[in-house]
Amino acid sequence: MSFKELIAAFRSFSPEEKKEFEKIEKYLGKNDKLFVRRLIKQKKIAIHESKIHPLDVIETSVICLDNTKEINNYVKEVNHVIAEHFDSKNFKKFSINAHEEIIKVIAPGIVGFNNVKQAVALQLFAKEHIHILLLGDPGTGKTKILESACELQSISSMGLGSGTSGAGLAVTVKGKEIMKGLLPLADQGLCAIDELNLMKDDSRASLYNAMESGFVSYDKGGHHYRFDARISVLATANPKKDKFTGKTIEALKKQLPFDSALLSRFYLSFLIRKHSVEQFEEISKKIISGTKKISPNSIAFVKRYIVEANKIDNVTLPKHFEQEITKFVSSIKSKEKDLLTEISPRLIVGFVKLAKASARCGLRKIVLAEDVELAKQVITASYKIPGINEE
Repeated sequence: MSFKELIAAFRSFSPEEKKEFEKIEKYLGKNDKLFVRRLIKQKKIAIHESKIHPLDVIETSVICLDNTKEINNYVKEVNHVIAEHFDSKNFKKFSINAHEEIIKVIAPGIVGFNNVKQAVALQLFAKEHIHILLLGDPGTGKTKILESACELQSISSMGLGSGTSGAGLAVTVKGKEIMKGLLPLADQGLCAIDELNLMKDDSRASLYNAMESGFVSYDKGGHHYRFDARISVLATANPKKDKFTGKTIEALKKQLPFDSALLSRFYLSFLIRKHSVEQFEEISKKIISGTKKISPNSIAFVKRYIVEANKIDNVTLPKHFEQEITKFVSSIKSKEKDLLTEISPRLIVGFVKLAKASARCGLRKIVLAEDVELAKQVITASYKIPGINEE
């Protein structure tokens, strides 16, 4: 320690320094308090408070004003301790409006599609698998939504339907070494598949198995390999002729790229079409007015929040909601002839999973009426066909 640093260590805090230090003091041990105080006085570190845009979250951290490796490493350790305490407080506050806040960081460059983003947000909080298909015209931002979801999910994998074989979904083979493929790499997380319609029919066996049973298998040279693949699938697909045409249910059904065997495995299927002239003008106005940039800190915070929320294992659905859910699903079933896909009992299972995911998103162990309403909203939106049955 130089003489100048020694003198600085014995000076008093300025009023501003005292105020800043008090924000983190209670989270530090005795020795850390003394060391942090000294480093602040020596102008080697400073306390920094900032809002994580666009979220309503205030983050406090130590910033390093000294480039030495020793101080940098110490600052990382202190920030880790501080973050744990501030996260606990911020998570509780964030949970109040978590549903609205999280969709702000899902594909922020894609204007609109809030119901789709809300569904994807719930998927991130589902302990049991929820499979979602984004089916529609190219150039609508579907891929960006997949990429964003993978960025927020701590365990994820992403691949192209056109570039993934049946074996590639299950395993990766390098010489004699058999390693996990796309599906098991996302075990207990999210597997995103872009342009699923380009995946060959004979390559889908592993996908079916993972979506239904949570594992994949592979046989080679007399050896049997089995990998867990307990995943939620988020996929995109284009129609048969690349872009939907026609204005009737019958015309659209003929353009679906899959048979019912695959479509029925998705709990939610959103039909996404290019914007009308009026919608395009509205989006243009929003873009010109400017959108808030998403900081890496926002992504990191939401990622930590999702991890924390998913520690809640057993979310309870009160029995008094059972009749309401059954009545809702029956009402959807009664309109089946006007929908693109058939309605199966899987929808009831999906409803319960969505409601529980909504509760978990709010850091709750019990499903409330607001969670049931959100599940209704998301499911209803997934069956709406732009320009046909939107009313």
